[in-house]
Amino acid sequence: MITGLDHVAVAVREFGVAVDGYRRLLGREPELEPRDGADRAWFHFPNMALEVIAPSGAGPAGDRVRARLDTAGEGQWIAAFQVDDLDAAARLLSRRGLEVEHVGTVARVRAAGLNFVLTQGRTGAQRSPPTATEAAAVSTLDHVVVHTPNPDRALGLYGAKFGLDLRLDRANEQWGARQLFFRCGGTVFEVGASLKAPVSDEPDRFGGLAWRVTDPEAAQARIAAAGFDVSEVRPGRKPGTKVFAVRDAPGGVPTLCIEQGGTS
Repeated sequence: MITGLDHVAVAVREFGVAVDGYRRLLGREPELEPRDGADRAWFHFPNMALEVIAPSGAGPAGDRVRARLDTAGEGQWIAAFQVDDLDAAARLLSRRGLEVEHVGTVARVRAAGLNFVLTQGRTGAQRSPPTATEAAAVSTLDHVVVHTPNPDRALGLYGAKFGLDLRLDRANEQWGARQLFFRCGGTVFEVGASLKAPVSDEPDRFGGLAWRVTDPEAAQARIAAAGFDVSEVRPGRKPGTKVFAVRDAPGGVPTLCIEQGGTS
């Protein structure tokens, strides 16, 4: 049913500031698309796209993003899944008990407090060109992070209902966390739960994005020179990988960069 991650949307108030920030962070030039009362910037990658969106006037999209900003502020807003057959996928998720609404050429799904979209995907999109050297730019998305207070509910939602491929379920007492790794096309959905907090029915929440880089030292130096607060490059949890954090990414999105090939 779901063939991959189409895009992740980040809602922001100041469009120009956020787009410039992601341009400097990702090291890539965006494609601008004003439509339906909202301004959008698309950063295209081989395995997904990042959509930066802000309200700009009257229109359904502008109304939706304004409502999001009023209720929850800036940040990760939507994860959009690619499907081969939109109508069939929407019917199946509805039969599996999810709240599904057709809106134009997509279907919106509300589940565990998060917003998802089903779409037949972007067509003809090419990787956004680098602003400088390819080696220092972000190459792809490694994984999306979701925090859940209820890991069994997460297994039922992302595994049984959405049909994502569960590749790993591990609990680490040293880290105080249980982690579920779901394959989603060329990316990973990492769902984390605290082992120190009681299980509850509170909503899930998006917890950040982890981007792949081919040369972590070059990428870290470039992003630091662009004015971001970045950590030092350090060994990742997965042997042989290196990671660094960007502490002030646009829209307040927790952001990690990881050496290409790792899934931490």
